[in-house]
Amino acid sequence: MSTPALFSTLAFLTVFIIFFGLQRILDSRRALIGNRLDQYASRAATISDAATGPAGSRMERGLNRMMSGSFSQRLVIELQRADIKLTPAEFVALNLAAVVIGFLLALVLGHSNFAFGLLGGVVGFYVPRLWMRRQQSKRLTMFNNQLNDTLILLANSIRSGYSLQQAMEAVARELPPPVSVEFSRVTREVSLGLNLEEALMHMLDRINSEDLDLIITAINIQHSVGGNLAEILDTIAHTVRERVRIKGQIRSMTAQQSISGKIISLLPFALAAFMFIFNQNYFKSMWEEPCGLMMLGYGIFSIFIGYLIIQQITKIEV
Repeated sequence: MSTPALFSTLAFLTVFIIFFGLQRILDSRRALIGNRLDQYASRAATISDAATGPAGSRMERGLNRMMSGSFSQRLVIELQRADIKLTPAEFVALNLAAVVIGFLLALVLGHSNFAFGLLGGVVGFYVPRLWMRRQQSKRLTMFNNQLNDTLILLANSIRSGYSLQQAMEAVARELPPPVSVEFSRVTREVSLGLNLEEALMHMLDRINSEDLDLIITAINIQHSVGGNLAEILDTIAHTVRERVRIKGQIRSMTAQQSISGKIISLLPFALAAFMFIFNQNYFKSMWEEPCGLMMLGYGIFSIFIGYLIIQQITKIEV
């Protein structure tokens, strides 16, 4: 494929993605208020139905039909954990576009080498997923760091005479995101018909936090058997505060080793890409000769195993 044809294809894909996004924005504005309320208050509706809604485009509905229910439901949960405002169909379409763009860009940089293009397509496939994992980790870390202040505010509000739901509303008003966003969703779901236990379990689905699981379990037990909820929250706040402190110490002690492992693992791939782009004949024998293919396979496998070992060494559970 010639270079002008490749750039024309890239331009077409860019324009297509832009118009697809504009069409999605226009369709979302036509959604009815009643249907949006049903997404929160209807207990029979599935989570995938709540995410896709009735106002999706034809392409989006077609992609939703192609995907299985369990896959779509898991993807909805993953997107909610990352706070990415996309439906499963939109994320799949974005992933496919990243694969095509990565393939074409690698084909251009690799002087129309098909193997290099396939490698670019694989990279394009994983880039949106790695971005989603990164957003999940960032949001979870922010939420865990805010849990101590959240528990203190809940306990003090309950001592001053607030109910638990009123204390959660105070958290939603006073604290910054993502804690305020999540507790606002809980109070909104409760006001629209869900009981508190279901709303809290929905928040636990969106925030995969062990500390939050402990808090929700304590609240549910207190609702069942009674007790002083303010004292329980104070005890949990002390536990969460110590755990966050220890995690911070471990993270600072293992940061150098973790970064070194990532750099050492990525350095061979960066060097190989540099050599291939600027001196293709020097590196060409690595995939044209059987011995070169064996060396590449063994090298990639060894780098992957070494990276996993380094990550397991620096990963300390608290």
